[in-house]
Amino acid sequence: MNFKQAFKLAIKNLSTSKMRSFLTMLGIIMGVASVIILVSLIQGMSNDMTATFESMGTNLINVTVMGRGGNRNISPEDIQKFAEENSDVIDSVSPVVTISGVTVKHDSDSVSTSVTGCNEFYEKIKNAEIAEGRFISYIDVEKRHTVCLIGGYISQEFFGEESPIGKEIKLNNQTYKVIGLLTTKADNEEGSADDTIIIPYTSAARLSRMNVNTYAFSAIDKEHVDDAQAKIEQKLLSIFNSSNYYRVFDQSEVIEQLDELTGTLSMVLVGIAAISLIVGGVGIMNIMLVSVTERTREIGIRKSLGAKRRDIMSQFVIEASTTSAAGGIIGIIIGIGLAYLIGGIMDLTVAPSIFAVIIAFSVSVAIGIIFGYFPAKKAAKLNPIEALRYD
Repeated sequence: MNFKQAFKLAIKNLSTSKMRSFLTMLGIIMGVASVIILVSLIQGMSNDMTATFESMGTNLINVTVMGRGGNRNISPEDIQKFAEENSDVIDSVSPVVTISGVTVKHDSDSVSTSVTGCNEFYEKIKNAEIAEGRFISYIDVEKRHTVCLIGGYISQEFFGEESPIGKEIKLNNQTYKVIGLLTTKADNEEGSADDTIIIPYTSAARLSRMNVNTYAFSAIDKEHVDDAQAKIEQKLLSIFNSSNYYRVFDQSEVIEQLDELTGTLSMVLVGIAAISLIVGGVGIMNIMLVSVTERTREIGIRKSLGAKRRDIMSQFVIEASTTSAAGGIIGIIIGIGLAYLIGGIMDLTVAPSIFAVIIAFSVSVAIGIIFGYFPAKKAAKLNPIEALRYD
């Protein structure tokens, strides 16, 4: 019996008892579907986060200075001068002051949000987009003007459909004039990228009563990020004499760490889901053992007509792998469908992986072969005379 004949016989046996075949496949279906769902959702989430970081600029370098007291410190003016002296690799720099939990008021309405202080270069460094009005200028920073740009969520909460430009809001009871509206990025939802306010870093430092210790650098292009980072580290090391007092990292490091984290998470969750595949394999083995018992006389007849051990063995192995492969295909279809359904309900991006589909299908076939081997071996070893006598 060749492969084609064995495959046709396997399909016939599956179609003869549809309910038993489905129950046999159920463990494989659940395992494959679980793997596809988890990988699709995690990959989609990873793609979203990667796109978010890349939208901020792949040539971004972040610097945090903890300082060591005394005269070993560096000011925003020193940082700006350093950037100008190294314009061959550094395009621009902005001090960054982040204030969380700021109370924002307009008339009788109030919300709590985060405020970012920066300079006029921050727009270019972070690829900020302005829907209306203008960005912070050099004069705003120099004169500590109480001006701000607001996100779509803040604008919607206080001004509805009206233009916020020229209106006033209060940040921790200090009055600020709205000079710009940021482009909507996340449907104007609370806690999203649209729930933010940008002000001059000099005003932010005064508002928070904090020193400036964070800086956002932009290399002239992606190819010069490493050179720019090396020069920044060299400058800070010359001031502090130890790398323990500052931290320098570029955006690609964040993306790499994110990919590593999601990769590890995927492996753990897929490993858990793979247990269902093993359970499904055990189910296939049990049903195939029952099938060998039910078809003992058939095996005896085939052997008496000249069928060899390898013919009997290949028949049952192919039948088991066909059952498992069919379960894998159904699991893939159900998994992709449920992934999109769950993604739609939870507002998550879904990214089905062709690699994951191929692996899931291959594993399902392999499980059929592995767990079908023992029943096939048992069938191949049957004595033809005893098999013909079996009732």
